[in-house]
Amino acid sequence: MCALEVAPAIGTADGRGRLILRRPVKADATAIAELANDIGVAGMIARMPHPYGLADAEAFLARCEALDPRTDAVFAIEHRQFGVIGMLGFRQHQPRRPELGYWLGRPFWGRGYATEAATAALDWARRDWGKAVVWAGHFADNRASAQVLVKAGFLYTGDVELQDCLARGEKVPSRKMVWLA
Repeated sequence: MCALEVAPAIGTADGRGRLILRRPVKADATAIAELANDIGVAGMIARMPHPYGLADAEAFLARCEALDPRTDAVFAIEHRQFGVIGMLGFRQHQPRRPELGYWLGRPFWGRGYATEAATAALDWARRDWGKAVVWAGHFADNRASAQVLVKAGFLYTGDVELQDCLARGEKVPSRKMVWLA
């Protein structure tokens, strides 16, 4: 059974229901490329190149289709008014250790959308996907992401690891966090 078939679209429950988390589709490529082609976005994501073009978005979407839904899940973050505003996903880099990652396009920063999306995704991960622990990290210079993760219920582990950042072309300190259902 595919985990995404259990909940093909997750509506957020913030009282306003502004967002839907859904399976990304090929038609999202243009919006993803436009939003991700910003060093402010790419510079805070480990594996996102900069510049980021349509071919990068199409390759990303092809990789999403090939993921094992038992270990990985990717969602387009769609605003009911603005369309796709970012991406959110769970990747299992180590066995039984799913890690949450997300990004929003710059026009959608500072509006609570990332916290709203992360909270809904974690609820889904616990309820429908059966995950009791989720890991995350943020670059030490990304205070906004730190706030999102704390608001979503993550706790710092005390670990800081140097992590490659493709867009910056260097290793960046990443603060590690954990969420317990």
